[in-house]
Amino acid sequence: MAKLTHLGKRGQARMVDVSDKAATERIAVAQGRVVMSAKTLDLVLKGDAKKGDVLGAARIAGIMAAKKTHELIPLCHPLLLTKVSVDIEPDASLPGLRVTALARVTGKTGVEMEALTAASIACLTIYDMAKAVDRGMVISGIRLVEKSGGKSGDYRAAED
Repeated sequence: MAKLTHLGKRGQARMVDVSDKAATERIAVAQGRVVMSAKTLDLVLKGDAKKGDVLGAARIAGIMAAKKTHELIPLCHPLLLTKVSVDIEPDASLPGLRVTALARVTGKTGVEMEALTAASIACLTIYDMAKAVDRGMVISGIRLVEKSGGKSGDYRAAED
Protein backbone atom coordinates (compact mmCIF):
# COMPACT_ATOMS: atom_id res chain seq x y z
CA MET A 1 0.00 0.00 0.00
CA ALA A 2 1.30 3.46 -0.90
CA LYS A 3 2.32 5.81 1.90
CA LEU A 4 1.22 9.40 2.41
CA THR A 5 4.26 11.45 1.41
CA HIS A 6 3.37 14.55 3.44
CA LEU A 7 3.57 12.75 6.80
CA GLY A 8 6.73 12.24 8.82
CA LYS A 9 7.57 9.14 10.86
CA ARG A 10 5.49 10.36 13.83
CA GLY A 11 2.55 11.52 11.68
CA GLN A 12 3.52 15.19 11.60
CA ALA A 13 2.83 17.21 8.43
CA ARG A 14 5.92 17.99 6.38
CA MET A 15 6.95 19.27 2.98
CA VAL A 16 8.22 16.50 0.74
CA ASP A 17 11.96 16.70 -0.02
CA VAL A 18 12.35 16.66 -3.82
CA SER A 19 16.08 17.49 -3.81
CA ASP A 20 17.15 14.18 -5.33
CA LYS A 21 14.43 13.97 -7.98
CA ALA A 22 15.23 14.58 -11.62
CA ALA A 23 13.71 17.61 -13.32
CA THR A 24 11.35 16.30 -16.01
CA GLU A 25 8.47 17.72 -18.00
CA ARG A 26 5.26 17.25 -16.06
CA ILE A 27 1.76 17.93 -17.29
CA ALA A 28 -1.57 17.69 -15.49
CA VAL A 29 -5.13 18.19 -16.73
CA ALA A 30 -8.08 18.75 -14.39
CA GLN A 31 -11.76 19.26 -15.04
CA GLY A 32 -14.84 20.60 -13.34
CA ARG A 33 -18.33 21.68 -14.32
CA VAL A 34 -20.85 24.28 -13.38
CA VAL A 35 -24.45 23.16 -13.81
CA MET A 36 -26.96 25.98 -14.23
CA SER A 37 -30.34 26.69 -15.73
CA ALA A 38 -30.56 26.79 -19.51
CA LYS A 39 -31.56 30.46 -19.22
CA THR A 40 -28.40 31.26 -17.24
CA LEU A 41 -26.22 29.35 -19.72
CA ASP A 42 -27.75 31.35 -22.57
CA LEU A 43 -27.11 34.61 -20.71
CA VAL A 44 -23.47 33.68 -20.05
CA LEU A 45 -22.86 32.61 -23.65
CA LYS A 46 -24.38 35.82 -25.03
CA GLY A 47 -22.07 37.86 -22.80
CA ASP A 48 -25.01 39.63 -21.17
CA ALA A 49 -24.12 38.91 -17.54
CA LYS A 50 -24.35 41.93 -15.26
CA LYS A 51 -20.69 41.63 -14.19
CA GLY A 52 -19.34 41.29 -17.76
CA ASP A 53 -17.44 38.59 -19.64
CA VAL A 54 -17.97 35.51 -17.46
CA LEU A 55 -15.84 33.12 -19.52
CA GLY A 56 -12.94 35.55 -19.93
CA ALA A 57 -12.89 36.37 -16.23
CA ALA A 58 -13.04 32.67 -15.31
CA ARG A 59 -10.12 31.81 -17.62
CA ILE A 60 -7.95 34.56 -16.16
CA ALA A 61 -8.93 33.66 -12.58
CA GLY A 62 -8.01 30.01 -13.17
CA ILE A 63 -4.61 30.89 -14.62
CA MET A 64 -3.86 33.32 -11.79
CA ALA A 65 -4.92 30.74 -9.20
CA ALA A 66 -2.62 28.06 -10.64
CA LYS A 67 0.29 30.46 -10.22
CA LYS A 68 -0.62 30.94 -6.53
CA THR A 69 -1.31 27.31 -5.62
CA HIS A 70 1.68 27.14 -3.26
CA GLU A 71 0.22 30.11 -1.34
CA LEU A 72 -3.19 28.45 -1.00
CA ILE A 73 -2.40 24.81 -0.24
CA PRO A 74 -0.07 24.05 2.66
CA LEU A 75 3.11 22.15 1.81
CA CYS A 76 2.87 22.65 -1.98
CA HIS A 77 6.15 23.56 -3.62
CA PRO A 78 6.29 26.85 -5.52
CA LEU A 79 6.71 26.02 -9.20
CA LEU A 80 7.92 27.96 -12.23
CA LEU A 81 5.00 27.02 -14.44
CA THR A 82 5.74 27.03 -18.15
CA LYS A 83 2.10 26.84 -19.24
CA VAL A 84 -1.36 27.14 -17.76
CA SER A 85 -4.49 27.11 -19.90
CA VAL A 86 -8.16 27.09 -18.99
CA ASP A 87 -10.74 26.08 -21.58
CA ILE A 88 -14.46 26.48 -20.96
CA GLU A 89 -17.01 24.74 -23.17
CA PRO A 90 -20.78 24.95 -23.03
CA ASP A 91 -22.63 21.67 -22.54
CA ALA A 92 -26.37 21.90 -23.18
CA SER A 93 -26.86 18.39 -21.75
CA LEU A 94 -25.94 19.60 -18.23
CA PRO A 95 -26.96 22.41 -18.91
CA GLY A 96 -23.85 24.34 -17.99
CA LEU A 97 -20.15 24.75 -18.60
CA ARG A 98 -17.30 22.25 -18.59
CA VAL A 99 -13.96 23.63 -17.45
CA THR A 100 -10.64 22.01 -18.40
CA ALA A 101 -7.36 23.29 -16.95
CA LEU A 102 -3.87 22.25 -18.05
CA ALA A 103 -0.66 22.98 -16.16
CA ARG A 104 2.88 22.26 -17.38
CA VAL A 105 6.29 22.56 -15.75
CA THR A 106 9.79 21.19 -16.12
CA GLY A 107 10.67 20.48 -12.54
CA LYS A 108 11.10 18.03 -9.68
CA THR A 109 7.48 17.77 -8.60
CA GLY A 110 4.13 17.43 -10.32
CA VAL A 111 1.54 20.03 -11.28
CA GLU A 112 -1.65 18.19 -10.34
CA MET A 113 -2.52 20.67 -7.60
CA GLU A 114 -2.00 23.62 -9.95
CA ALA A 115 -4.35 22.14 -12.56
CA LEU A 116 -6.95 21.28 -9.89
CA THR A 117 -6.70 24.76 -8.39
CA ALA A 118 -7.12 26.39 -11.81
CA ALA A 119 -10.23 24.33 -12.58
CA SER A 120 -11.72 24.96 -9.14
CA ILE A 121 -11.21 28.72 -9.19
CA ALA A 122 -12.47 29.02 -12.76
CA CYS A 123 -15.67 27.24 -11.67
CA LEU A 124 -16.01 29.46 -8.60
CA THR A 125 -15.55 32.54 -10.76
CA ILE A 126 -18.31 31.41 -13.11
CA TYR A 127 -20.56 30.99 -10.07
CA ASP A 128 -19.65 34.42 -8.73
CA MET A 129 -20.20 36.14 -12.06
CA ALA A 130 -23.64 34.56 -12.63
CA LYS A 131 -25.02 34.17 -9.09
CA ALA A 132 -27.16 37.29 -9.41
CA VAL A 133 -29.45 35.37 -11.77
CA ASP A 134 -28.96 31.76 -10.60
CA ARG A 135 -27.97 30.97 -7.01
CA GLY A 136 -28.90 27.33 -7.63
CA MET A 137 -25.84 26.60 -9.78
CA VAL A 138 -23.90 23.50 -8.76
CA ILE A 139 -20.13 23.10 -9.04
CA SER A 140 -19.17 19.45 -9.37
CA GLY A 141 -16.83 16.92 -10.86
CA ILE A 142 -13.56 18.62 -9.90
CA ARG A 143 -11.00 15.92 -10.62
CA LEU A 144 -7.65 15.07 -12.10
CA VAL A 145 -8.19 13.76 -15.63
CA GLU A 146 -4.62 12.96 -16.53
CA LYS A 147 -1.01 13.54 -15.60
CA SER A 148 2.30 12.67 -17.13
CA GLY A 149 5.93 12.83 -16.09
CA GLY A 150 7.72 12.13 -12.88
CA LYS A 151 8.64 9.02 -10.97
CA SER A 152 5.07 7.80 -10.50
CA GLY A 153 4.46 7.76 -14.25
CA ASP A 154 1.36 8.54 -16.21
CA TYR A 155 -2.25 8.52 -15.03
CA ARG A 156 -5.52 8.78 -16.94
CA ALA A 157 -8.93 8.81 -15.22
CA ALA A 158 -11.78 6.67 -16.44
CA GLU A 159 -14.23 8.52 -18.68
CA ASP A 160 -16.85 10.58 -16.87
